[in-house]
Amino acid sequence: MMMRWASRSGVFLPNSIKFSPSDQLPCFYSGVATPISPSDIIADFSAQCSQRNLAAATVALERIQEHDLRPGLVACSEFIKCCVANGAVEQGRRIHEHIFSRNDQPKTFLVNMILNMYAKFNLLDDARDLFDEMRERNVVSWTTMISAYSVAERNSDTSNMFLMMLRDGVMPNMYTYSSVLRACDCSRYLKQLHCRIITIGVELDVFVRSALIDAHSKFGGLQAAASIFDEAGTSDLVIWNSIISGFAQNSEGEGAVKLFIRMKRSNLWAVPEILSSTTRGCAGLALLEVGRQVHAEAIKVDRDLALNNALIDMYSKCGSSKDAYAVFVRMAARDVISWSTMIMGFAQNGYSRRALDLFDSMVKDSGIRPNRVTILGVLFACSHAGLVEEGRHLFESMKKLYGVDPTVEHYGCMIDLLGRAGKLDEAVKLVHEMKAAVAGEDDAAVVIWRTLLSSCRLHPNPELAEYAAGNLLSSDPHDPGAYVLLSNVYAKTRRWDEAETLRNAMKAGGITKQPGCSWIEVNRLVHTFISGDTSHPEADAVHAELKRTVGRLREIGYVPDTNFVLHDVEEEQMESSLERHSEKLAIVYGLMKLPKGKTVRIRKNLTICGDCHLFASLVAKSEKRAITIRDNVRYHHFVEDGSCSCENYW
Repeated sequence: MMMRWASRSGVFLPNSIKFSPSDQLPCFYSGVATPISPSDIIADFSAQCSQRNLAAATVALERIQEHDLRPGLVACSEFIKCCVANGAVEQGRRIHEHIFSRNDQPKTFLVNMILNMYAKFNLLDDARDLFDEMRERNVVSWTTMISAYSVAERNSDTSNMFLMMLRDGVMPNMYTYSSVLRACDCSRYLKQLHCRIITIGVELDVFVRSALIDAHSKFGGLQAAASIFDEAGTSDLVIWNSIISGFAQNSEGEGAVKLFIRMKRSNLWAVPEILSSTTRGCAGLALLEVGRQVHAEAIKVDRDLALNNALIDMYSKCGSSKDAYAVFVRMAARDVISWSTMIMGFAQNGYSRRALDLFDSMVKDSGIRPNRVTILGVLFACSHAGLVEEGRHLFESMKKLYGVDPTVEHYGCMIDLLGRAGKLDEAVKLVHEMKAAVAGEDDAAVVIWRTLLSSCRLHPNPELAEYAAGNLLSSDPHDPGAYVLLSNVYAKTRRWDEAETLRNAMKAGGITKQPGCSWIEVNRLVHTFISGDTSHPEADAVHAELKRTVGRLREIGYVPDTNFVLHDVEEEQMESSLERHSEKLAIVYGLMKLPKGKTVRIRKNLTICGDCHLFASLVAKSEKRAITIRDNVRYHHFVEDGSCSCENYW
């Protein structure tokens, strides 16, 4: 007789035996027949489910199905929970089939659990089919579907389901509104939702408040988000994380840091999510000392992967790739974000070779497949180090080797790489290839033509510059960047009349150039210097010290590079104009105020000019002082011997 396992106790059950729930079944153990009742099989199933033993529970479910038994609701619900915990899709389908195997309608709460199970498995079509078949739906049924669509970022389905719920006469609860708010993709719709939430009185719920703050922040409504936060008067960390994250995501790093300090003064314990958001705020500000204080707080908690990745990003953007790499090497586990962030960090800090070496290590040793961001970081590194062949090989093979299709950003990096290397003809050819490859992307043309125009400034080509600027201005006739870059090209080629005509056109059209601005942190205060401006409280002392510094540098060979002056004026006026550049003022202020030996760290809103780069190099050498300048593209690290991390290629 064929035998099979009946339970994990080792009991064998003959396949040929059938019974009704009232039957007593013979079982053979150690040669002795022992009767087993249907209730024993059901009890075994319940026990295995409660112990979360999915394998044994599945075997027990098979016996129940074979003998047409009906386990209790609690046992079925425990089995569903076990399937969810183990990601067991097939077992989940099996319990679904069993529960509906008779014509009677299962209890609504049990159907809701199956609905939730499919949502957790991201089987939204299965969930929707089950939902549509339900004879009775309650608020949990509707909210489960709405939440599933929201998590899957199917915002249209989320909104439609919410409207159907209202039409069905079911009153949403706080969980419903939280999900709908997170899927909201229209500011007008958000205002309507907010009004309805206030009307029915669920705005006091922590999760609803948090979702409201997130939604308003997503649309740039930080004032509304801050008002909701202040009204809460809560110590709940979920709401603190939402408001800090909102400020950080809207590039309001200073606000994010101030909120974090306010939270700490309230004697609240920071969690990894809040520390990650605050760290992003520090990265936007590029304030290294503040970032280190946040890192000190992070050491007190169990750092998760997201927090470690945020720390790498923060240190990289604050100009300390050494600290970033120290976090990276200590990580117990790394994902593609970890590797990509560190590669981009090396590239943006001027350490292109280290970026490429790390990429090789990732490909050969980590087992993690590079994504589009990884490739972008490597191409950026190649672009700013003149590694044309390496960049060209990666760009041409990225689809074949890594399955990554080139995007506008990848084309932009490659065109920038060719343009910086003076290969303008090849860059133009790639522009036309890109226009066919990424047709339909409205922002693509703007990004690419500006990149090409910047290359014409580095390797003066007025004709190509005019062509690129014309294409750029056809998209936006009031784009100040196009006028400024073309004016730079005219100035570098001494075509002063064209440059003057362009400046007059800007004045007539009300188009203004963004002034150069530099920031430096001294004693936890950020000081701002604007080119040609004297509004700083110590402006007179700074300008006087700058003149003395220039005088000392002239003695060791400094000659102002007037090629970076954009007006046709006398040589003396050109040199005077260069002295008013904001980064020079900030460097001198740092020398005046910072202790001897402390690195002078500066942020700048525009690309550093060649003369200021030379000035910083000579100051670093003469003062034996490290200087770090972050411009709008990358970092320049000047060390005590005057050399820069960019190796004079930027």
